Amino acid sequence: MPPGWRLEVHAALPSTSALLARRAEAGEAEGLAIRALEQTAGRGRAGRAWASPPGNLYLSVLLRPAGPAREAPQWSLLAGVALAEAAAGHVPDPAALRLKWPNDLLLGGAKAGGILAESALTPAGAVAWLVLGIGVNLAHAPALPDRPTAVLDGAGLPEAFAVRLLARLSHWREVQRGEGFAPVRAAWRRFGPAAGERIVLRALPGGGDFAGLAEDGSLLLDIDGTRRAIPAGEILSPGEA
Repeated sequence: MPPGWRLEVHAALPSTSALLARRAEAGEAEGLAIRALEQTAGRGRAGRAWASPPGNLYLSVLLRPAGPAREAPQWSLLAGVALAEAAAGHVPDPAALRLKWPNDLLLGGAKAGGILAESALTPAGAVAWLVLGIGVNLAHAPALPDRPTAVLDGAGLPEAFAVRLLARLSHWREVQRGEGFAPVRAAWRRFGPAAGERIVLRALPGGGDFAGLAEDGSLLLDIDGTRRAIPAGEILSPGEA
């Protein structure tokens, strides 16, 4: 286990993140990671159900970054970089791995993993705790109604993948502490869309051309000659756009 992490493994849980959020509210220190062999009530973005059969990775981690609330969304991007790097050395075609802003790992354009960030604030408006729930398709690719899914063939068993992922999270946590978000943002761009790629969001059907990430992690799009920063949203897959 990488230094600084404490790992609990459960045969089954309704949700690793729900349990970890309760622990966080009770005062659990940073560095606890909870993994379940399966989840019975896994959750995805916007309250969607997340199918969680045995064989995939279901892992939630607790951080207490103590930064202002506006920095909380950056942690999904940091976790995405760690997730992509944990997979990159163990799949046949690492170049097929991409990150979809703000929280999905894609393999050949199909969803292979996802990140759900949940947080609470102090009375002063700082981040009190942050839970990152991470699901990765290592053995099964449960069908989704709105996008293709994929398995990370060759990425290893959940227990080994979890160790690699925690190690990469530790690395980027230390980078962020020492140098801020800029190096994380640059690393995310290595796995992100190509410059000028057309991006369509659910709340922005016309879309725009990808122009990078802002200093706070917002999505930058060029739309009709104007560069816009999108702080939150859901990018549509080609079949949805």
